[in-house]
Amino acid sequence: MTLLPATMLVAGNMIGTGLFLLPVNLASVGGIAIFGWIVATAGAAALGLVFAKLGELDPQEGGPYAYARDFLGPYVGFQTNYVYWFGNWIGNIAVAVAAVGYLAELVPALATPPASVIATAAVIWILTYANIRGPKVVGLLETWTMSLALIPIVAIGIFGWFWFHPDIFRAAWNVSGTSNTHAVLRAASIALWAYMGVESASVSAGVIENPKRNIPLATLIGLAISAVVYIASSTVIMGIIPNAQLQTSHAPFAEAARMAVGTPGMVIIAVCAVLKSVGSLGGWMLLVGQSSKAAADDGMFPKVFSRINQYGAPGRGLVIVGVLMTVVLFATMSPTIAQQFNQIIDLAVILVVVPYIYASVAVVKVMFDHHVPPRTFTLFKWIAIAAVLYCLATILGGDPRTVVHAMVALLLSVPLYPFFIKSMEAAKERKGARSSA
Repeated sequence: MTLLPATMLVAGNMIGTGLFLLPVNLASVGGIAIFGWIVATAGAAALGLVFAKLGELDPQEGGPYAYARDFLGPYVGFQTNYVYWFGNWIGNIAVAVAAVGYLAELVPALATPPASVIATAAVIWILTYANIRGPKVVGLLETWTMSLALIPIVAIGIFGWFWFHPDIFRAAWNVSGTSNTHAVLRAASIALWAYMGVESASVSAGVIENPKRNIPLATLIGLAISAVVYIASSTVIMGIIPNAQLQTSHAPFAEAARMAVGTPGMVIIAVCAVLKSVGSLGGWMLLVGQSSKAAADDGMFPKVFSRINQYGAPGRGLVIVGVLMTVVLFATMSPTIAQQFNQIIDLAVILVVVPYIYASVAVVKVMFDHHVPPRTFTLFKWIAIAAVLYCLATILGGDPRTVVHAMVALLLSVPLYPFFIKSMEAAKERKGARSSA
């Protein structure tokens, strides 16, 4: 991938994963979520700068996993890949759910299970096949769908203000039932879902041309695009759709377009949202495949995930992930699409926070090893601290039961680690032999 597809990969993964159903989640907090967006954007900027610096100094295939492995030790690397892999493919289910949520605006029969779940499973397997065909197919899909989707979404963020009602926005300022501080932390935690994907270019270093230049640029440009789109569009939605209605919506942008300009606007938004979510899911599956392949190459993951097909993709690993996604999809079946989406993203966010923290710590070691100038070292040290603090704040703002479940899943990596020690040592020996040759 060149700079443009890599930037579209970063922006497309963030916008596609968070935008189309996120206002429903934030509606449970209220208009005060705008301050949560400010906190989340600052935190995501810190994370983006961390990954940009890592990509500039030491581009690594596998992203957060590779940095944790090299600079914090093999167990931390193993644990990072473990939670990053689980968090991302679980989050991918939510992307597919969002796609079907908007498709249900065009085909109402898909609004409730079992039809909604079957349609979501079909989306998952179509994109699994696209990834099996290789990264070039996914890069083209991301670029095309990103360009198509931004037009109507930006239109809502800009022209939607003509239908914005301050009274509707103020009436639901804080509906969380908690203090303003906790409400802001809760919104900032939810909003991390929107910015998941800021590491996309770093994870895909193995398939990006001139990674030392293109990874930092793609990361920062993609983050800037996403932040502007998110804050403008999600805020205006809260002033168009009443809070009670917004909390139960399965396609908030389509509903806003219908209220503003009628059915034609709804159809355009729904079609573009479906296409954008599909493109985003393709990009996220690419990240999951690349991350697990890098770990399997190092003996930290089952060997099947490192096997490459004729298109240069880890085909068998992608099929395994597709099966797991389908199982969890049916296991989380809920009365509404919005409820299923909420369940999935709460768990995915908490799991992915751990690799983000490790990457923020690793950047300090990377800068030290590369002897960066003292002023740059000090600046990025504080940026890394800010990124860690934001990650910890998202845990404090998370749903308590979900946090407990995520921590249990994290602890399960401890007894699993010994089973991979021998394969890790064998992988090191193979790499050493290649280096000697």
